[in-house]
Amino acid sequence: MKSSVKFQLMSMMFLMFFGWGAWYGQMSKYLLDNLHATGDQVGNAYTTFAIASIFAPFFVGLISDRFFAAQKVMGFLNILGGVILYFLSLERDPEAFFWYILAYTLCFAPNLALSNSIAMNQMSNPEKEFPTIRVTGTIAWIVVTNIIGFYALGDKVAIFEIAMYTSFLLGIYSFTLPNTPPKADKNASVAQILGLDALKLFKDRSFLIFFISSILICIPLSFYYAMANPSLTDAHMSNVENKMSLGQASEVIFMLLIPIAFTRLGVKKMLVVGLVAWIIRFLCFSYGDGISSEWILYIGIILHGVCYDFFFVTGQIYTDQKAGEKIKNSAQGLITFATYGIGMGIGSKLSGIVLDYYTVNEVKDWQAVWMVPAAIAGVVLLLFVFFFSESKSKPTYS
Repeated sequence: MKSSVKFQLMSMMFLMFFGWGAWYGQMSKYLLDNLHATGDQVGNAYTTFAIASIFAPFFVGLISDRFFAAQKVMGFLNILGGVILYFLSLERDPEAFFWYILAYTLCFAPNLALSNSIAMNQMSNPEKEFPTIRVTGTIAWIVVTNIIGFYALGDKVAIFEIAMYTSFLLGIYSFTLPNTPPKADKNASVAQILGLDALKLFKDRSFLIFFISSILICIPLSFYYAMANPSLTDAHMSNVENKMSLGQASEVIFMLLIPIAFTRLGVKKMLVVGLVAWIIRFLCFSYGDGISSEWILYIGIILHGVCYDFFFVTGQIYTDQKAGEKIKNSAQGLITFATYGIGMGIGSKLSGIVLDYYTVNEVKDWQAVWMVPAAIAGVVLLLFVFFFSESKSKPTYS
């Protein structure tokens, strides 16, 4: 790959995650503090990304893959997203806010697939080349959350204004990216385009357990994204956004440890380690009660790397191994649908309901709130320990 193309792709990832990181982790605090939203309204706002993730495969599979170049679709969606964010930034009614954020996420969610398609189309060896491109997105998330934390913008409308300007910039920039024309067979069935042929993987009991577990573990993940910022703020932690960026930093470190862990632990033990880490992190959030025990909260934040990488990244590799060549893309799409769509949708809604349930006279019982995702992670751990077996056989679905 030419260095100029590599720079283009890294810039694409940086802008995409810079805009996403500007608002995603901070939206709950903005809604609670500025729009005086209820917990349920906050949960509903976060479900929009899950709804958008469910519809994104339909859009990408039926429109982008068949009729238009990926970079042009990406450019149009981001410019439209910037316009929507402008009107969203003016809205002060949390009920109306839901519809604006839904419209925006419907524009943003396809970026995740489109950016991967644009990047991998330029690569001869994606396994080696893609990580260096993708890690730029994690760096962007760290940069923008530190800017927001340094200037104390976490509960200000500025988080959406930053995302708006970034969306416009990415939209214009997308038209300069390498051409990625549609490749799908226009005569292919809707089922093939949407990856429904991967459903045959459910014949494997262990993969079915993994699939169900992936949905369930995304419920606690949603609690973290939606509730960690206001929870840590209420625990009197200063510069919350800056300190939460340590989670992304640990994500980079544990990502580099995955090849070693695969060799020494294998898939099942890695997934179990990830699940145990989820339980520990939520217990840390539950019992960390402010300045006197802030170190416990730091543990909960830093565990994000092992939680995310050892379950989700390991799970993506496991899925790739189980599927084989013919249906590997369909299988990855199926897991994305299950996690970002179904799992995070349930988790986002549930997190808001739980927050309202444990809020009395506007005082939030965060200890009780965090025990809920800890318990769910515990159920998933039991599922894995008793029902998941690591098969050494080659894929039979190619």
